[in-house]
Amino acid sequence: MTLFTKSLKTLALGVFMSGALAAGAVAQDIKFFTIGTGGTAYTYYPVGGVIANAISKPPGSRECSEGGSCGVEGLIASAVSSRGSVDNVNAILSGLRNSGFAQSDVAYWAYTGTGTMEGKEPAKDLRTIAALFEEHIHLVALADSGINSVADLKGKRVSLDEPGSGTYVDATLILEANGLAVTDVSAEALKGNAASEALRNGKIDAFFVVAGYPTGSLVELASAEKIKLVPIDGDGAKALTDKYGFFAQSDIPEGTYEGVDATSTVAVGAQWFTSAKEDEELIYNITKALWNDNSRKLLDVGHAKGKTITMETAMNGVGVPLHPGAEKFYKEAGLME
Repeated sequence: MTLFTKSLKTLALGVFMSGALAAGAVAQDIKFFTIGTGGTAYTYYPVGGVIANAISKPPGSRECSEGGSCGVEGLIASAVSSRGSVDNVNAILSGLRNSGFAQSDVAYWAYTGTGTMEGKEPAKDLRTIAALFEEHIHLVALADSGINSVADLKGKRVSLDEPGSGTYVDATLILEANGLAVTDVSAEALKGNAASEALRNGKIDAFFVVAGYPTGSLVELASAEKIKLVPIDGDGAKALTDKYGFFAQSDIPEGTYEGVDATSTVAVGAQWFTSAKEDEELIYNITKALWNDNSRKLLDVGHAKGKTITMETAMNGVGVPLHPGAEKFYKEAGLME
């Protein structure tokens, strides 16, 4: 072997080792962070994608031109489709996911071991990052179905969504508040586009959706079929809101879905949760990244609900303690003492 060949091999080995060390350093700097959302046809999933994009800043990313750095240095966040609120809470507690979205009622009942979680061990490690937006209960039927109230669901084929979803929890409570049990309907467990297709094909008579409006699958359904939103109001709604403080009477405006009139219904809050075991500095940085100027731009254009996600409402209706990292940020921001 010539001196020249040895030199080339030494140089190549040096380059390889330098590259390997650099790659190792980069790998050590990367933090993956999952956000459990919901079905891809509803609101949680696209909003989760916008937030994941807003808080991510993989190694080597450029600085943003305005408003400082985008995201958390070295963080790669991803929105993960799931069965919804209950599934996300369980996944956070088991360590399967770093965080997730859930309805305020579902999370509170899980944390306290009350309500629909009566008899289960309280989820004491559950912690809040932020309240996000209001979610409305949609009860969807064909326009000529003759279903004009919750009481009219008796004996009908109704999709309550999958067990493990917040929609399923709320649908059962709405039925009960109106004097019906799950056994009074022919219950199906369809989600998203599957529920819409079943309604169009006459396989079900109605279905429940809990989502921020407008939700994509219903926009598509309303453009293809004449549908109605069945009111959830009157004595049944009052019984519900009186018993459970997380529900509030609220309207879905006319024109939200093509050909659908303004509809009175009830709403709950969508919130972002994590585990008490997540690192305080990481959650502080994630919370800070969520509310910077660049994230504001992404939220405003990323989804119709994005504009309603604001730092000023980040603690509205929060019934589960804040994560210490989030609490630190909100104190610095002057939102709490």
